[in-house]
Amino acid sequence: MSSLLNNTKSLWRRSIRLPKTSSDSSSKAGTKPGPAGTGTDHLVTIAVIGCGQRGKAYTRYALACPDRCKVVAIAEPRPKTQKYFADLHQVDQTLVFNTWQELHAASAETISTVGKRLADAVLIAVQDHLHAEVAVAFADQGYHILCEKPMATNLEDCIAIDRAIKDARKIFGMGHVMRYSPYSREITEIIRSGSLGELINIVQVEPVGYYHFAHSYVRGNWASEEASSFSLMTKCCHDIDLICHWFYPAIPIKVSSFGSLRHFRKSAKPPGAGDATRCMECPAEKECPYSAKKIYLDEVSQGHVGWPASAIVDGIPDIENITEALKKGSYGLCVYESANDVCDNQVVNIEFSNGSTASFTMVAFTEAICDRRTRLHFSHGEIIGDMNTFTVNDFKKRTSKVHHPKSEGGGHGGGDMGLIRSFVDAVLSNEQELLGTNSSEILKSHLTVFAAEASRREGVVIDCVDFEKKARDRWEQANV
Repeated sequence: MSSLLNNTKSLWRRSIRLPKTSSDSSSKAGTKPGPAGTGTDHLVTIAVIGCGQRGKAYTRYALACPDRCKVVAIAEPRPKTQKYFADLHQVDQTLVFNTWQELHAASAETISTVGKRLADAVLIAVQDHLHAEVAVAFADQGYHILCEKPMATNLEDCIAIDRAIKDARKIFGMGHVMRYSPYSREITEIIRSGSLGELINIVQVEPVGYYHFAHSYVRGNWASEEASSFSLMTKCCHDIDLICHWFYPAIPIKVSSFGSLRHFRKSAKPPGAGDATRCMECPAEKECPYSAKKIYLDEVSQGHVGWPASAIVDGIPDIENITEALKKGSYGLCVYESANDVCDNQVVNIEFSNGSTASFTMVAFTEAICDRRTRLHFSHGEIIGDMNTFTVNDFKKRTSKVHHPKSEGGGHGGGDMGLIRSFVDAVLSNEQELLGTNSSEILKSHLTVFAAEASRREGVVIDCVDFEKKARDRWEQANV
Protein backbone atom coordinates (compact mmCIF):
# COMPACT_ATOMS: atom_id res chain seq x y z
CA MET A 1 0.00 0.00 0.00
CA SER A 2 2.93 2.35 0.66
CA SER A 3 4.13 1.94 -2.93
CA LEU A 4 0.60 2.66 -4.12
CA LEU A 5 0.54 5.83 -2.02
CA ASN A 6 3.88 6.91 -3.45
CA ASN A 7 2.60 6.27 -6.95
CA THR A 8 -0.53 8.32 -6.44
CA LYS A 9 1.45 11.19 -4.95
CA SER A 10 3.82 10.97 -7.90
CA LEU A 11 0.79 11.04 -10.18
CA TRP A 12 -0.46 14.20 -8.48
CA ARG A 13 2.86 15.98 -8.95
CA ARG A 14 2.80 15.15 -12.65
CA SER A 15 -0.89 15.80 -13.16
CA ILE A 16 -0.73 19.43 -12.16
CA ARG A 17 0.92 20.05 -15.51
CA LEU A 18 -2.08 18.66 -17.39
CA PRO A 19 -4.90 20.95 -18.57
CA LYS A 20 -7.75 21.15 -16.12
CA THR A 21 -10.46 18.56 -16.72
CA SER A 22 -14.13 19.27 -16.93
CA SER A 23 -15.76 17.81 -13.82
CA ASP A 24 -14.38 19.58 -10.76
CA SER A 25 -15.82 20.37 -7.37
CA SER A 26 -18.26 22.80 -8.99
CA SER A 27 -20.03 20.04 -10.91
CA LYS A 28 -23.66 19.19 -10.27
CA ALA A 29 -22.69 16.35 -7.98
CA GLY A 30 -21.07 18.84 -5.64
CA THR A 31 -20.00 16.37 -2.99
CA LYS A 32 -17.70 14.25 -5.12
CA PRO A 33 -13.95 14.95 -5.35
CA GLY A 34 -12.62 16.57 -8.52
CA PRO A 35 -10.20 15.09 -11.05
CA ALA A 36 -6.48 15.74 -11.17
CA GLY A 37 -5.35 18.77 -13.18
CA THR A 38 -5.33 22.52 -13.52
CA GLY A 39 -5.78 24.85 -16.48
CA THR A 40 -8.57 25.27 -19.03
CA ASP A 41 -11.85 23.41 -19.35
CA HIS A 42 -11.30 21.85 -22.74
CA LEU A 43 -9.88 18.39 -22.06
CA VAL A 44 -11.63 15.29 -20.74
CA THR A 45 -9.35 12.71 -19.13
CA ILE A 46 -10.38 9.07 -19.39
CA ALA A 47 -9.46 5.89 -17.54
CA VAL A 48 -9.98 2.89 -19.82
CA ILE A 49 -11.03 -0.38 -18.23
CA GLY A 50 -10.57 -3.10 -20.85
CA CYS A 51 -8.26 -2.39 -23.80
CA GLY A 52 -9.66 -4.90 -26.29
CA GLN A 53 -11.55 -4.28 -29.52
CA ARG A 54 -14.17 -1.95 -28.07
CA GLY A 55 -11.74 -0.06 -25.85
CA LYS A 56 -9.55 0.57 -28.89
CA ALA A 57 -12.52 1.59 -31.04
CA TYR A 58 -13.71 4.33 -28.71
CA THR A 59 -10.29 5.71 -27.82
CA ARG A 60 -9.33 6.34 -31.43
CA TYR A 61 -11.11 9.62 -30.81
CA ALA A 62 -8.50 10.55 -28.19
CA LEU A 63 -5.77 10.06 -30.79
CA ALA A 64 -7.69 11.98 -33.45
CA CYS A 65 -8.69 14.85 -31.14
CA PRO A 66 -5.98 15.13 -28.44
CA ASP A 67 -7.16 18.65 -27.60
CA ARG A 68 -10.54 17.29 -26.44
CA CYS A 69 -9.78 14.09 -24.53
CA LYS A 70 -6.85 12.03 -23.33
CA VAL A 71 -6.43 8.51 -21.98
CA VAL A 72 -4.56 8.87 -18.68
CA ALA A 73 -5.05 5.47 -17.01
CA ILE A 74 -5.79 1.91 -18.09
CA ALA A 75 -6.64 -1.49 -16.63
CA GLU A 76 -5.90 -4.50 -18.84
CA PRO A 77 -4.70 -8.00 -17.79
CA ARG A 78 -3.13 -9.13 -21.09
CA PRO A 79 0.55 -8.05 -21.07
CA LYS A 80 1.04 -7.37 -24.79
CA THR A 81 -2.34 -5.70 -25.21
CA GLN A 82 -1.65 -3.61 -22.11
CA LYS A 83 1.78 -2.48 -23.33
CA TYR A 84 0.52 -1.68 -26.83
CA PHE A 85 -2.34 0.41 -25.48
CA ALA A 86 -0.22 2.22 -22.87
CA ASP A 87 2.45 3.05 -25.45
CA LEU A 88 -0.14 4.18 -28.01
CA HIS A 89 -1.70 6.64 -25.58
CA GLN A 90 1.52 7.47 -23.69
CA VAL A 91 0.03 6.46 -20.36
CA ASP A 92 2.36 6.89 -17.40
CA GLN A 93 3.38 3.53 -15.94
CA THR A 94 2.11 4.50 -12.49
CA LEU A 95 -1.37 4.51 -14.04
CA VAL A 96 -1.16 1.18 -15.84
CA PHE A 97 -3.00 -1.56 -13.94
CA ASN A 98 -3.70 -5.24 -14.48
CA THR A 99 -7.24 -5.19 -13.11
CA TRP A 100 -10.06 -2.73 -12.63
CA GLN A 101 -9.86 -3.39 -8.89
CA GLU A 102 -6.27 -2.10 -8.83
CA LEU A 103 -7.28 1.04 -10.71
CA HIS A 104 -10.23 1.53 -8.37
CA ALA A 105 -7.97 1.15 -5.31
CA ALA A 106 -5.49 3.68 -6.70
CA SER A 107 -8.36 6.05 -7.35
CA ALA A 108 -9.60 5.65 -3.77
CA GLU A 109 -6.09 6.32 -2.49
CA THR A 110 -5.75 9.45 -4.62
CA ILE A 111 -9.15 10.72 -3.51
CA SER A 112 -8.25 10.21 0.15
CA THR A 113 -4.77 11.76 -0.08
CA VAL A 114 -5.17 14.66 -2.51
CA GLY A 115 -8.93 14.92 -2.97
CA LYS A 116 -8.80 14.24 -6.70
CA ARG A 117 -9.92 11.40 -8.94
CA LEU A 118 -7.52 9.89 -11.46
CA ALA A 119 -9.61 11.15 -14.39
CA ASP A 120 -12.90 12.74 -15.33
CA ALA A 121 -14.45 9.60 -16.76
CA VAL A 122 -14.09 5.85 -17.06
CA LEU A 123 -14.67 3.87 -20.22
CA ILE A 124 -15.95 0.40 -19.32
CA ALA A 125 -15.11 -2.13 -22.03
CA VAL A 126 -14.68 -5.32 -20.01
CA GLN A 127 -16.71 -8.50 -20.43
CA ASP A 128 -20.45 -7.99 -20.14
CA HIS A 129 -20.95 -9.76 -16.82
CA LEU A 130 -18.55 -7.31 -15.13
CA HIS A 131 -20.31 -4.12 -16.26
CA ALA A 132 -22.54 -3.69 -13.24
CA GLU A 133 -19.85 -4.20 -10.60
CA VAL A 134 -17.44 -1.84 -12.33
CA ALA A 135 -20.03 0.83 -13.16
CA VAL A 136 -21.45 0.98 -9.65
CA ALA A 137 -17.97 1.11 -8.09
CA PHE A 138 -16.78 4.03 -10.21
CA ALA A 139 -20.08 5.90 -10.08
CA ASP A 140 -19.72 5.83 -6.30
CA GLN A 141 -16.34 7.54 -6.68
CA GLY A 142 -17.89 10.27 -8.80
CA TYR A 143 -16.73 9.38 -12.31
CA HIS A 144 -18.64 10.07 -15.48
CA ILE A 145 -19.17 6.71 -17.20
CA LEU A 146 -19.26 5.45 -20.76
CA CYS A 147 -20.20 1.77 -20.70
CA GLU A 148 -20.08 -0.60 -23.64
CA LYS A 149 -23.34 -2.40 -24.39
CA PRO A 150 -25.15 -4.10 -22.82
CA MET A 151 -25.79 -2.17 -19.63
CA ALA A 152 -25.59 -5.47 -17.72
CA THR A 153 -26.48 -9.12 -18.21
CA ASN A 154 -29.43 -9.33 -15.83
CA LEU A 155 -32.31 -7.05 -14.95
CA GLU A 156 -31.35 -6.48 -11.35
CA ASP A 157 -27.87 -5.25 -12.30
CA CYS A 158 -29.32 -2.87 -14.90
CA ILE A 159 -31.55 -1.34 -12.25
CA ALA A 160 -28.58 -1.12 -9.86
CA ILE A 161 -26.55 0.84 -12.44
CA ASP A 162 -29.47 3.21 -13.06
CA ARG A 163 -29.77 3.89 -9.32
CA ALA A 164 -26.01 4.39 -8.90
CA ILE A 165 -25.86 6.88 -11.78
CA LYS A 166 -28.81 8.84 -10.42
CA ASP A 167 -27.25 8.93 -6.95
CA ALA A 168 -23.92 10.13 -8.37
CA ARG A 169 -25.57 12.66 -10.70
CA LYS A 170 -22.91 12.05 -13.32
CA ILE A 171 -22.94 11.74 -17.10
CA PHE A 172 -23.76 8.24 -18.33
CA GLY A 173 -23.24 7.03 -21.88
CA MET A 174 -24.23 3.63 -23.24
CA GLY A 175 -22.59 1.80 -26.14
CA HIS A 176 -25.77 1.98 -28.22
CA VAL A 177 -23.63 3.29 -31.03
CA MET A 178 -26.15 2.87 -33.86
CA ARG A 179 -28.13 5.96 -32.89
CA TYR A 180 -24.95 8.10 -33.14
CA SER A 181 -23.96 7.34 -36.75
CA PRO A 182 -24.54 10.02 -39.43
CA TYR A 183 -26.92 7.55 -41.12
CA SER A 184 -29.12 7.14 -38.05
CA ARG A 185 -28.95 10.82 -37.13
CA GLU A 186 -30.22 11.87 -40.57
CA ILE A 187 -33.11 9.40 -40.35
CA THR A 188 -33.91 10.64 -36.84
CA GLU A 189 -34.06 14.22 -38.11
CA ILE A 190 -36.58 13.22 -40.80
CA ILE A 191 -38.71 11.36 -38.25
CA ARG A 192 -38.71 14.30 -35.82
CA SER A 193 -39.47 16.80 -38.60
CA GLY A 194 -42.81 15.12 -39.33
CA SER A 195 -42.29 15.65 -43.07
CA LEU A 196 -43.46 12.10 -43.82
CA GLY A 197 -46.26 12.15 -41.30
CA GLU A 198 -46.55 9.81 -38.36
CA LEU A 199 -44.17 6.85 -37.99
CA ILE A 200 -46.40 3.77 -37.94
CA ASN A 201 -44.19 0.73 -38.45
CA ILE A 202 -40.51 -0.30 -38.48
CA VAL A 203 -39.05 -3.50 -39.92
CA GLN A 204 -35.38 -4.12 -39.15
CA VAL A 205 -33.14 -7.08 -39.96
CA GLU A 206 -29.77 -7.65 -38.31
CA PRO A 207 -27.63 -9.86 -40.60
CA VAL A 208 -24.94 -10.90 -38.13
CA GLY A 209 -22.77 -12.65 -40.70
CA TYR A 210 -22.05 -16.36 -40.84
CA TYR A 211 -18.42 -16.25 -39.74
CA HIS A 212 -18.97 -13.31 -37.36
CA PHE A 213 -21.59 -15.35 -35.51
CA ALA A 214 -19.29 -18.38 -35.44
CA HIS A 215 -16.48 -16.22 -34.06
CA SER A 216 -18.39 -14.32 -31.38
CA TYR A 217 -21.44 -16.39 -30.49
CA VAL A 218 -20.32 -19.98 -31.04
CA ARG A 219 -16.60 -19.99 -30.21
CA GLY A 220 -16.21 -16.61 -28.52
CA ASN A 221 -16.98 -14.58 -25.43
CA TRP A 222 -20.73 -14.42 -26.08
CA ALA A 223 -21.34 -18.10 -26.87
CA SER A 224 -22.67 -19.09 -23.47
CA GLU A 225 -25.58 -17.44 -21.72
CA GLU A 226 -24.13 -18.38 -18.33
CA ALA A 227 -20.81 -16.68 -19.12
CA SER A 228 -22.41 -13.64 -20.75
CA SER A 229 -26.10 -13.35 -21.67
CA PHE A 230 -28.60 -14.32 -24.38
CA SER A 231 -27.73 -13.23 -27.92
CA LEU A 232 -30.62 -10.79 -28.32
CA MET A 233 -29.09 -8.81 -25.45
CA THR A 234 -25.41 -9.11 -26.32
CA LYS A 235 -25.81 -8.54 -30.05
CA CYS A 236 -29.04 -6.66 -30.62
CA CYS A 237 -29.82 -4.48 -27.61
CA HIS A 238 -28.79 -1.40 -29.59
CA ASP A 239 -31.20 -2.39 -32.39
CA ILE A 240 -34.07 -2.43 -29.91
CA ASP A 241 -32.74 0.82 -28.45
CA LEU A 242 -32.76 2.49 -31.87
CA ILE A 243 -36.30 1.31 -32.61
CA CYS A 244 -37.47 2.67 -29.26
CA HIS A 245 -35.58 5.92 -29.92
CA TRP A 246 -37.27 6.41 -33.27
CA PHE A 247 -40.75 5.86 -31.78
CA TYR A 248 -40.16 8.10 -28.74
CA PRO A 249 -42.12 9.42 -26.86
CA ALA A 250 -44.27 6.33 -27.42
CA ILE A 251 -43.09 3.42 -25.28
CA PRO A 252 -43.27 -0.36 -25.76
CA ILE A 253 -46.37 -1.87 -24.16
CA LYS A 254 -46.38 -5.43 -25.55
CA VAL A 255 -43.68 -7.70 -26.95
CA SER A 256 -43.50 -11.22 -28.35
CA SER A 257 -40.54 -13.22 -29.59
CA PHE A 258 -39.57 -16.54 -31.13
CA GLY A 259 -36.12 -17.98 -31.73
CA SER A 260 -33.81 -20.92 -31.25
CA LEU A 261 -30.33 -22.36 -31.62
CA ARG A 262 -31.17 -23.90 -34.95
CA HIS A 263 -27.87 -24.89 -36.53
CA PHE A 264 -24.75 -24.65 -34.37
CA ARG A 265 -25.23 -27.86 -32.43
CA LYS A 266 -23.81 -31.36 -32.56
CA SER A 267 -26.79 -32.82 -34.44
CA ALA A 268 -25.89 -30.63 -37.44
CA LYS A 269 -22.28 -31.79 -37.61
CA PRO A 270 -21.37 -33.07 -41.10
CA PRO A 271 -20.85 -36.86 -41.16
CA GLY A 272 -17.55 -36.34 -42.93
CA ALA A 273 -16.14 -34.56 -39.88
CA GLY A 274 -16.18 -37.81 -37.92
CA ASP A 275 -14.93 -37.56 -34.36
CA ALA A 276 -12.83 -34.45 -34.96
CA THR A 277 -13.39 -31.71 -32.41
CA ARG A 278 -10.97 -29.16 -33.87
CA CYS A 279 -10.76 -27.68 -37.34
CA MET A 280 -6.99 -28.24 -37.60
CA GLU A 281 -7.54 -32.00 -37.46
CA CYS A 282 -10.86 -32.24 -39.28
CA PRO A 283 -11.10 -34.20 -42.58
CA ALA A 284 -14.06 -32.06 -43.64
CA GLU A 285 -12.38 -28.72 -42.90
CA LYS A 286 -11.95 -27.66 -46.52
CA GLU A 287 -15.68 -27.95 -47.21
CA CYS A 288 -16.81 -26.20 -44.02
CA PRO A 289 -17.71 -22.49 -44.23
CA TYR A 290 -17.09 -22.16 -40.50
CA SER A 291 -13.52 -23.55 -40.62
CA ALA A 292 -11.36 -21.79 -38.04
CA LYS A 293 -8.42 -22.30 -40.37
CA LYS A 294 -10.21 -20.27 -43.06
CA ILE A 295 -11.48 -17.59 -40.69
CA TYR A 296 -8.21 -16.97 -38.85
CA LEU A 297 -5.10 -18.74 -40.13
CA ASP A 298 -5.63 -18.30 -43.86
CA GLU A 299 -6.46 -14.62 -43.38
CA VAL A 300 -3.32 -13.96 -41.31
CA SER A 301 -1.17 -15.83 -43.85
CA GLN A 302 -2.42 -13.29 -46.40
CA GLY A 303 -1.45 -10.35 -44.19
CA HIS A 304 -4.87 -9.61 -42.68
CA VAL A 305 -4.07 -9.15 -38.99
CA GLY A 306 -7.16 -7.19 -37.91
CA TRP A 307 -10.45 -8.50 -36.58
CA PRO A 308 -11.34 -11.31 -36.03
CA ALA A 309 -7.79 -12.73 -35.78
CA SER A 310 -6.66 -9.87 -33.54
CA ALA A 311 -9.32 -10.82 -31.00
CA ILE A 312 -8.04 -14.32 -30.31
CA VAL A 313 -4.40 -13.61 -29.35
CA ASP A 314 -2.56 -11.24 -27.06
CA GLY A 315 -0.59 -8.95 -29.33
CA ILE A 316 -0.30 -8.78 -33.11
CA PRO A 317 -1.50 -11.97 -34.86
CA ASP A 318 1.03 -14.09 -36.72
CA ILE A 319 1.14 -17.63 -38.07
CA GLU A 320 2.66 -19.02 -34.88
CA ASN A 321 0.36 -17.51 -32.27
CA ILE A 322 -2.77 -18.06 -34.35
CA THR A 323 -1.83 -21.71 -34.92
CA GLU A 324 -1.27 -22.11 -31.19
CA ALA A 325 -4.63 -20.52 -30.41
CA LEU A 326 -6.44 -22.82 -32.84
CA LYS A 327 -4.77 -25.90 -31.41
CA LYS A 328 -5.49 -25.10 -27.77
CA GLY A 329 -8.21 -22.46 -27.45
CA SER A 330 -11.95 -22.27 -28.02
CA TYR A 331 -11.54 -20.49 -31.35
CA GLY A 332 -10.12 -23.65 -32.89
CA LEU A 333 -13.06 -25.83 -31.88
CA CYS A 334 -15.53 -27.27 -34.33
CA VAL A 335 -18.65 -25.09 -34.31
CA TYR A 336 -20.68 -28.27 -33.82
CA GLU A 337 -18.62 -29.30 -30.78
CA SER A 338 -18.52 -25.97 -28.95
CA ALA A 339 -20.18 -25.15 -25.64
CA ASN A 340 -22.51 -22.54 -27.17
CA ASP A 341 -26.19 -22.25 -26.25
CA VAL A 342 -27.44 -18.85 -27.51
CA CYS A 343 -29.97 -18.36 -30.31
CA ASP A 344 -28.69 -18.16 -33.88
CA ASN A 345 -32.02 -16.79 -35.14
CA GLN A 346 -34.70 -14.75 -33.39
CA VAL A 347 -37.62 -12.49 -34.23
CA VAL A 348 -39.17 -9.80 -32.01
CA ASN A 349 -42.51 -8.00 -32.40
CA ILE A 350 -43.26 -4.83 -30.42
CA GLU A 351 -46.46 -2.82 -29.96
CA PHE A 352 -46.03 0.78 -28.80
CA SER A 353 -48.29 2.93 -26.66
CA ASN A 354 -49.54 4.94 -29.68
CA GLY A 355 -50.56 1.81 -31.61
CA SER A 356 -47.46 1.70 -33.81
CA THR A 357 -45.60 -1.57 -34.32
CA ALA A 358 -42.11 -2.88 -35.03
CA SER A 359 -40.61 -6.18 -36.05
CA PHE A 360 -36.97 -7.13 -35.67
CA THR A 361 -35.06 -10.14 -36.96
CA MET A 362 -31.60 -11.32 -35.91
CA VAL A 363 -30.09 -14.09 -38.05
CA ALA A 364 -26.61 -15.58 -38.18
CA PHE A 365 -26.70 -16.96 -41.70
CA THR A 366 -25.81 -14.02 -43.92
CA GLU A 367 -22.95 -12.82 -46.09
CA ALA A 368 -23.48 -9.25 -44.89
CA ILE A 369 -21.95 -8.48 -41.51
CA CYS A 370 -24.10 -6.25 -39.30
CA ASP A 371 -25.31 -4.06 -42.20
CA ARG A 372 -28.88 -3.69 -40.99
CA ARG A 373 -31.72 -3.58 -43.50
CA THR A 374 -34.38 -1.16 -42.34
CA ARG A 375 -37.81 -0.06 -43.54
CA LEU A 376 -39.69 2.74 -41.80
CA HIS A 377 -43.31 3.21 -42.81
CA PHE A 378 -45.02 6.56 -42.24
CA SER A 379 -48.53 7.84 -42.90
CA HIS A 380 -47.22 9.87 -45.86
CA GLY A 381 -44.02 8.13 -46.91
CA GLU A 382 -41.36 5.52 -46.25
CA ILE A 383 -37.62 5.19 -45.69
CA ILE A 384 -35.68 2.18 -46.94
CA GLY A 385 -32.06 1.87 -45.79
CA ASP A 386 -29.04 -0.41 -45.47
CA MET A 387 -26.86 1.53 -42.94
CA ASN A 388 -24.90 3.15 -45.77
CA THR A 389 -27.57 4.89 -47.84
CA PHE A 390 -31.31 5.31 -47.52
CA THR A 391 -34.14 6.19 -49.88
CA VAL A 392 -36.97 8.53 -48.88
CA ASN A 393 -40.24 8.02 -50.75
CA ASP A 394 -42.55 10.97 -50.15
CA PHE A 395 -46.17 10.07 -51.00
CA LYS A 396 -47.43 13.68 -50.95
CA LYS A 397 -44.75 15.04 -53.25
CA ARG A 398 -44.54 11.78 -55.24
CA THR A 399 -40.76 11.99 -55.02
CA SER A 400 -38.00 9.50 -54.30
CA LYS A 401 -34.60 10.67 -53.07
CA VAL A 402 -31.50 8.65 -52.18
CA HIS A 403 -29.50 9.99 -49.25
CA HIS A 404 -25.77 9.35 -48.84
CA PRO A 405 -24.81 10.24 -45.25
CA LYS A 406 -21.15 11.22 -44.93
CA SER A 407 -19.05 8.42 -43.52
CA GLU A 408 -16.91 9.45 -40.57
CA GLY A 409 -14.93 6.24 -40.47
CA GLY A 410 -14.69 3.85 -37.56
CA GLY A 411 -17.11 1.10 -36.64
CA HIS A 412 -20.87 0.97 -36.97
CA GLY A 413 -21.02 3.49 -39.80
CA GLY A 414 -19.36 6.18 -37.70
CA GLY A 415 -21.45 5.39 -34.63
CA ASP A 416 -18.41 4.59 -32.47
CA MET A 417 -16.87 8.01 -33.08
CA GLY A 418 -20.26 9.69 -32.84
CA LEU A 419 -20.88 8.23 -29.40
CA ILE A 420 -17.50 9.08 -27.88
CA ARG A 421 -17.69 12.60 -29.33
CA SER A 422 -21.14 13.10 -27.83
CA PHE A 423 -19.93 11.71 -24.51
CA VAL A 424 -16.97 14.09 -24.41
CA ASP A 425 -19.29 17.00 -25.28
CA ALA A 426 -21.65 15.97 -22.47
CA VAL A 427 -18.82 15.74 -19.92
CA LEU A 428 -17.29 19.07 -20.95
CA SER A 429 -20.62 20.87 -20.59
CA ASN A 430 -21.98 18.65 -17.81
CA GLU A 431 -25.15 18.18 -19.87
CA GLN A 432 -26.57 14.66 -20.12
CA GLU A 433 -28.98 15.89 -22.81
CA LEU A 434 -26.17 16.05 -25.37
CA LEU A 435 -26.14 12.24 -25.43
CA GLY A 436 -29.81 12.23 -26.38
CA THR A 437 -30.65 9.74 -23.65
CA ASN A 438 -30.17 9.02 -19.96
CA SER A 439 -29.87 6.04 -17.65
CA SER A 440 -33.66 5.76 -17.24
CA GLU A 441 -34.28 5.53 -21.00
CA ILE A 442 -31.37 3.14 -21.40
CA LEU A 443 -32.82 0.94 -18.67
CA LYS A 444 -36.23 0.99 -20.35
CA SER A 445 -34.87 -0.22 -23.70
CA HIS A 446 -32.98 -3.00 -21.89
CA LEU A 447 -36.19 -3.94 -20.10
CA THR A 448 -37.80 -4.37 -23.52
CA VAL A 449 -35.02 -6.77 -24.53
CA PHE A 450 -35.43 -8.77 -21.32
CA ALA A 451 -39.19 -8.85 -21.89
CA ALA A 452 -38.68 -10.15 -25.43
CA GLU A 453 -36.48 -12.95 -24.17
CA ALA A 454 -39.05 -13.79 -21.49
CA SER A 455 -41.64 -14.07 -24.26
CA ARG A 456 -39.42 -16.42 -26.26
CA ARG A 457 -38.83 -18.67 -23.27
CA GLU A 458 -42.38 -18.68 -21.92
CA GLY A 459 -44.26 -18.68 -25.23
CA VAL A 460 -46.49 -15.75 -24.24
CA VAL A 461 -46.99 -12.10 -25.13
CA ILE A 462 -45.39 -9.94 -22.43
CA ASP A 463 -46.99 -6.79 -21.04
CA CYS A 464 -43.98 -4.45 -20.88
CA VAL A 465 -45.43 -2.10 -18.27
CA ASP A 466 -46.29 -4.97 -15.92
CA PHE A 467 -42.91 -6.61 -16.63
CA GLU A 468 -41.08 -3.43 -15.63
CA LYS A 469 -43.15 -2.94 -12.48
CA LYS A 470 -42.49 -6.49 -11.30
CA ALA A 471 -38.77 -6.16 -12.02
CA ARG A 472 -38.52 -2.95 -10.03
CA ASP A 473 -40.55 -4.42 -7.17
CA ARG A 474 -38.21 -7.42 -7.00
CA TRP A 475 -35.20 -5.12 -6.92
CA GLU A 476 -36.70 -2.98 -4.16
CA GLN A 477 -37.50 -6.03 -2.06
CA ALA A 478 -33.99 -7.39 -2.50
CA ASN A 479 -32.38 -4.06 -1.60
CA VAL A 480 -34.43 -2.93 1.38
